[in-house]
Amino acid sequence: MKFLQLTNRKLAQPVALSAALVMAASCGAPDSGPPPSPAPQVSEIPTYSWPDETWHVSTLEAEGFDPLPIDAFVEELLSGDFRLVDHFLLIRHGRIVVDERFNHNYDIVFASVPEDQRSNDAPYEQYEYENSDWHPYYRDTRLHSLQSVTKSITSAALGAAIDQGRINGVDIPVMPFFADYEFDRTDPRKADITLEDLLTMRSGIDWETDGGYDASTHSTVLLENSDAWIDFILDRPMDADPGTVFEYNDGVSVLLGKILRVATGQRIDDWAEEHLFKPIGIDEFYWKITPDGEADTEGGLYLTAYDLARIGYLFLRNGQWKDDQILSKEWVEKSTALQVPNARRTGLGYGYQWWVPHNENGEAKTFDANGYGGQRLIIVPEHDIVAVFTGWNIRGNQTIAANTFRDEVLPEALLSCD
Repeated sequence: MKFLQLTNRKLAQPVALSAALVMAASCGAPDSGPPPSPAPQVSEIPTYSWPDETWHVSTLEAEGFDPLPIDAFVEELLSGDFRLVDHFLLIRHGRIVVDERFNHNYDIVFASVPEDQRSNDAPYEQYEYENSDWHPYYRDTRLHSLQSVTKSITSAALGAAIDQGRINGVDIPVMPFFADYEFDRTDPRKADITLEDLLTMRSGIDWETDGGYDASTHSTVLLENSDAWIDFILDRPMDADPGTVFEYNDGVSVLLGKILRVATGQRIDDWAEEHLFKPIGIDEFYWKITPDGEADTEGGLYLTAYDLARIGYLFLRNGQWKDDQILSKEWVEKSTALQVPNARRTGLGYGYQWWVPHNENGEAKTFDANGYGGQRLIIVPEHDIVAVFTGWNIRGNQTIAANTFRDEVLPEALLSCD
């Protein structure tokens, strides 16, 4: 594991990412005299690397970054300005160039939370978000809670099932997968919900989110306190026609996991292990199991930062891993395309359980997997970049570290090398 030695530098001035992504960005190390040994021929340097058991390691300069703004950003992380960031990983051309892990004593952190603000009254301890056995790491391992990044990986596992013909595309109605469940079917719009409607968060199923996750009336809080998740979701009323309105809904991501199980006969943790994780070298993971026996596909997956980066690298390489096509290029492109513009009226786009913050004519210039507490997987295809953030900023600005890096630091590091 490599930890960069840094010097104090001020954070570079922000530059618009959309401008940076349309400009070439490649530079080598600064001219500081003759190298100590002859430089290798270009033909000796692979364009990009595939990780084996561990990732290959390089330097910012060798992979075409100006190190100044990135080093300064890491100094900000080290100083605690971005609060509870646990790991920052930056990879270019398949080689790690920044690997910074920050140790926080979460028992002390959680003890400082006022009693009336804690989630420890949850009936299931795996959803107590100030329980250090479960959050942010799983029981003293390096497996980190991914929260809603789980949704993007669920979508990838579902794509594998579609690629293999286990599910007949995304235009199929989903209610036949739930024929064994009894729920309110009086609204005929439920029968019209398609798989794509679930993937794009346009199901039309009402999901109460006012007040955020601290509100006892939030539908996800009620879901996580329930002992029958699928029934709870299916019984929710409709508040829009399917396919028409984006409404972020943790419940529909749970339905995706159940659909995959019905279609393949395997619960998604087993399916993903066989068809997604092992083929790309992920050997360790944990997936929360809900009270009704399903894997929690709205936020229950735990991976290390290094293995989360493998998911990002698979998507960066259009579903290919070394000599094998794990996911079809078509699925990767559809998942990360601008399926929903201006989701949540924020200007952010949305694909198939992936966020598309920057696009050009509907094609993703960057795409992200985002999770509660500061989990982020950032992919920048044009510049061959994968970045990972994990953390547990559940009581502060959860997105500031990753957004600052993506929208301010990274463009400066690329433009400075131009």
